[in-house]
Amino acid sequence: MKRILTTPISEQEARDLHVGDVIYITGTMFTARDEAHLTMLEQGAPFPIEGLALYHCGPVVKQDDGGWEIVSAGPTTSARMEIFEDRFLAKFPVRVIIGKGGMGEKTLAALKKVGAVYTHYTGGAGALAARAISTVTDVHWLNELGMPEAVWVLSVVEFGPLTVAMDAHGKSLYSTLGETVDKNMQAIHDQIERSK
Repeated sequence: MKRILTTPISEQEARDLHVGDVIYITGTMFTARDEAHLTMLEQGAPFPIEGLALYHCGPVVKQDDGGWEIVSAGPTTSARMEIFEDRFLAKFPVRVIIGKGGMGEKTLAALKKVGAVYTHYTGGAGALAARAISTVTDVHWLNELGMPEAVWVLSVVEFGPLTVAMDAHGKSLYSTLGETVDKNMQAIHDQIERSK
């Protein structure tokens, strides 16, 4: 059965998620990369953010009959936002962050504190992601920041699949995966040494 979360997502719903869970988002999400994070931290959010999904994405957008259409919306590398994300979560408690590549210890601690999760979306699937976006409801700082760095507010239907990679319990798929890789590398090294 598909696990679909509809925004606004509550803190409890986010805390009920665990590393490895697969979810889909329906409702409102917004994009924010480096410059957007910094701008919102300095100037505030131009719309209510609590309970929404934050997407680390610089979409390709075209104007269509006076509105906007998302052509491609693949995730950007989330590690770039590590310097902002703990402060961002403290000020704007989103419940789901979507990106690729994982984030660091400061973000992991902030997820635990505020009750949020970091989810992984497959890189290179920007056109597929765009299909789940039904409407661009607003855009902020387009002239100031440019298309990829602007904050795009999106209505989405079953956006995903998203794998919970860091949860509100202090667990991280990336650290677990790192441990597994290290063990496997050591086992391979030992096997090579024995075969000499």
